[in-house]
Amino acid sequence: MTRSDIATIAPAALRIAVLGGTTAELPGEGRPGVGAYRLTARAGGAYLFVGVHGTRLAPPTRIPDLSLQPGDICFYDAHRPPSLDFPAHCRLKVFLVPHEELGLEDGGDDLRRVVTHPVARSSRLGTLLSPFLSELADTAVSAISAEPPVGEMLARNAVNLLATLAAEQLGRTRTGTPGADPTDAPVGRSPLMARVLGFIDEHLADADLSPEVIASAHHISVRYLHRLFQDEGTSVGRWVQRRRLEECRRDLVLGVRNRRTIASVAGRWGFLSATHFSRVFRAAYGMSPSEWRDSAGQGQTGGRGTPLHDRRPRPAPPPLTDDPLRSPSVSPSPSPSLSPPRARR
Repeated sequence: MTRSDIATIAPAALRIAVLGGTTAELPGEGRPGVGAYRLTARAGGAYLFVGVHGTRLAPPTRIPDLSLQPGDICFYDAHRPPSLDFPAHCRLKVFLVPHEELGLEDGGDDLRRVVTHPVARSSRLGTLLSPFLSELADTAVSAISAEPPVGEMLARNAVNLLATLAAEQLGRTRTGTPGADPTDAPVGRSPLMARVLGFIDEHLADADLSPEVIASAHHISVRYLHRLFQDEGTSVGRWVQRRRLEECRRDLVLGVRNRRTIASVAGRWGFLSATHFSRVFRAAYGMSPSEWRDSAGQGQTGGRGTPLHDRRPRPAPPPLTDDPLRSPSVSPSPSPSLSPPRARR
């Protein structure tokens, strides 16, 4: 195969290549070595590859030869790529991505798991992602020169999809059975969701934090962001409010010593209305902010009353507002019963 199109998107740490013709090698940082495993295909069409660099398979690792069908998605080690046995009338669409962008741990163990389990085009996950990634590769390559911002946005979306795909494959190999469809196996939180939650924690104090800000920072749509949180059993606003309340609760304990006011604690963590803060704090913990602070002071000084460690707050119910990020002054309204995931500490 001769290289027909190739593009590099530096901000997304991604290279995309669309290859056609005849060649014996996949793009990467190295060449197939002696004893490299072989990828075989007999039918024409498009094949998708994810070359992972920044980590590599351990030298003794033996990967079995694999047979691919058009539309299959196959990961490979960009430092030690496999050899190819493909027909001339096919196209290879290759995404070269650093391992950290895919959420793969360094050391090669995660890489070995995803390399040995290509995603079949006929699987439920392949049916969903293969056509989209194939079209995205063509569009991103052509858009880089014509419309760089569009090409970069598409590249970011590609990285996020590939990270989700890697997480699904790791879930399959850790908890699934050989030959099982990866979407049937329970999986952990996706690398994209982990990055979103990290971003939220870093910007909790920003009163302007909103779904639009969060989505824009990760180059995804607001609709897709809401869908990620819906899959976690909560919403963007509820998660942010829950995390802000936790930080406020901790600061109120510290405030006993440093004399912070309740209003200053609330304002520090993005609550614009002290009245709204007091209302949602009581709903979450069964006591007002001042009662929580006073119980902390009694517990630390040995005063009368229930000490802090015995005042166990109730589990946080759904917040009082439909949109905690945007409605600090609305009256309480019924919310669906949700079970938010365990908050990160």
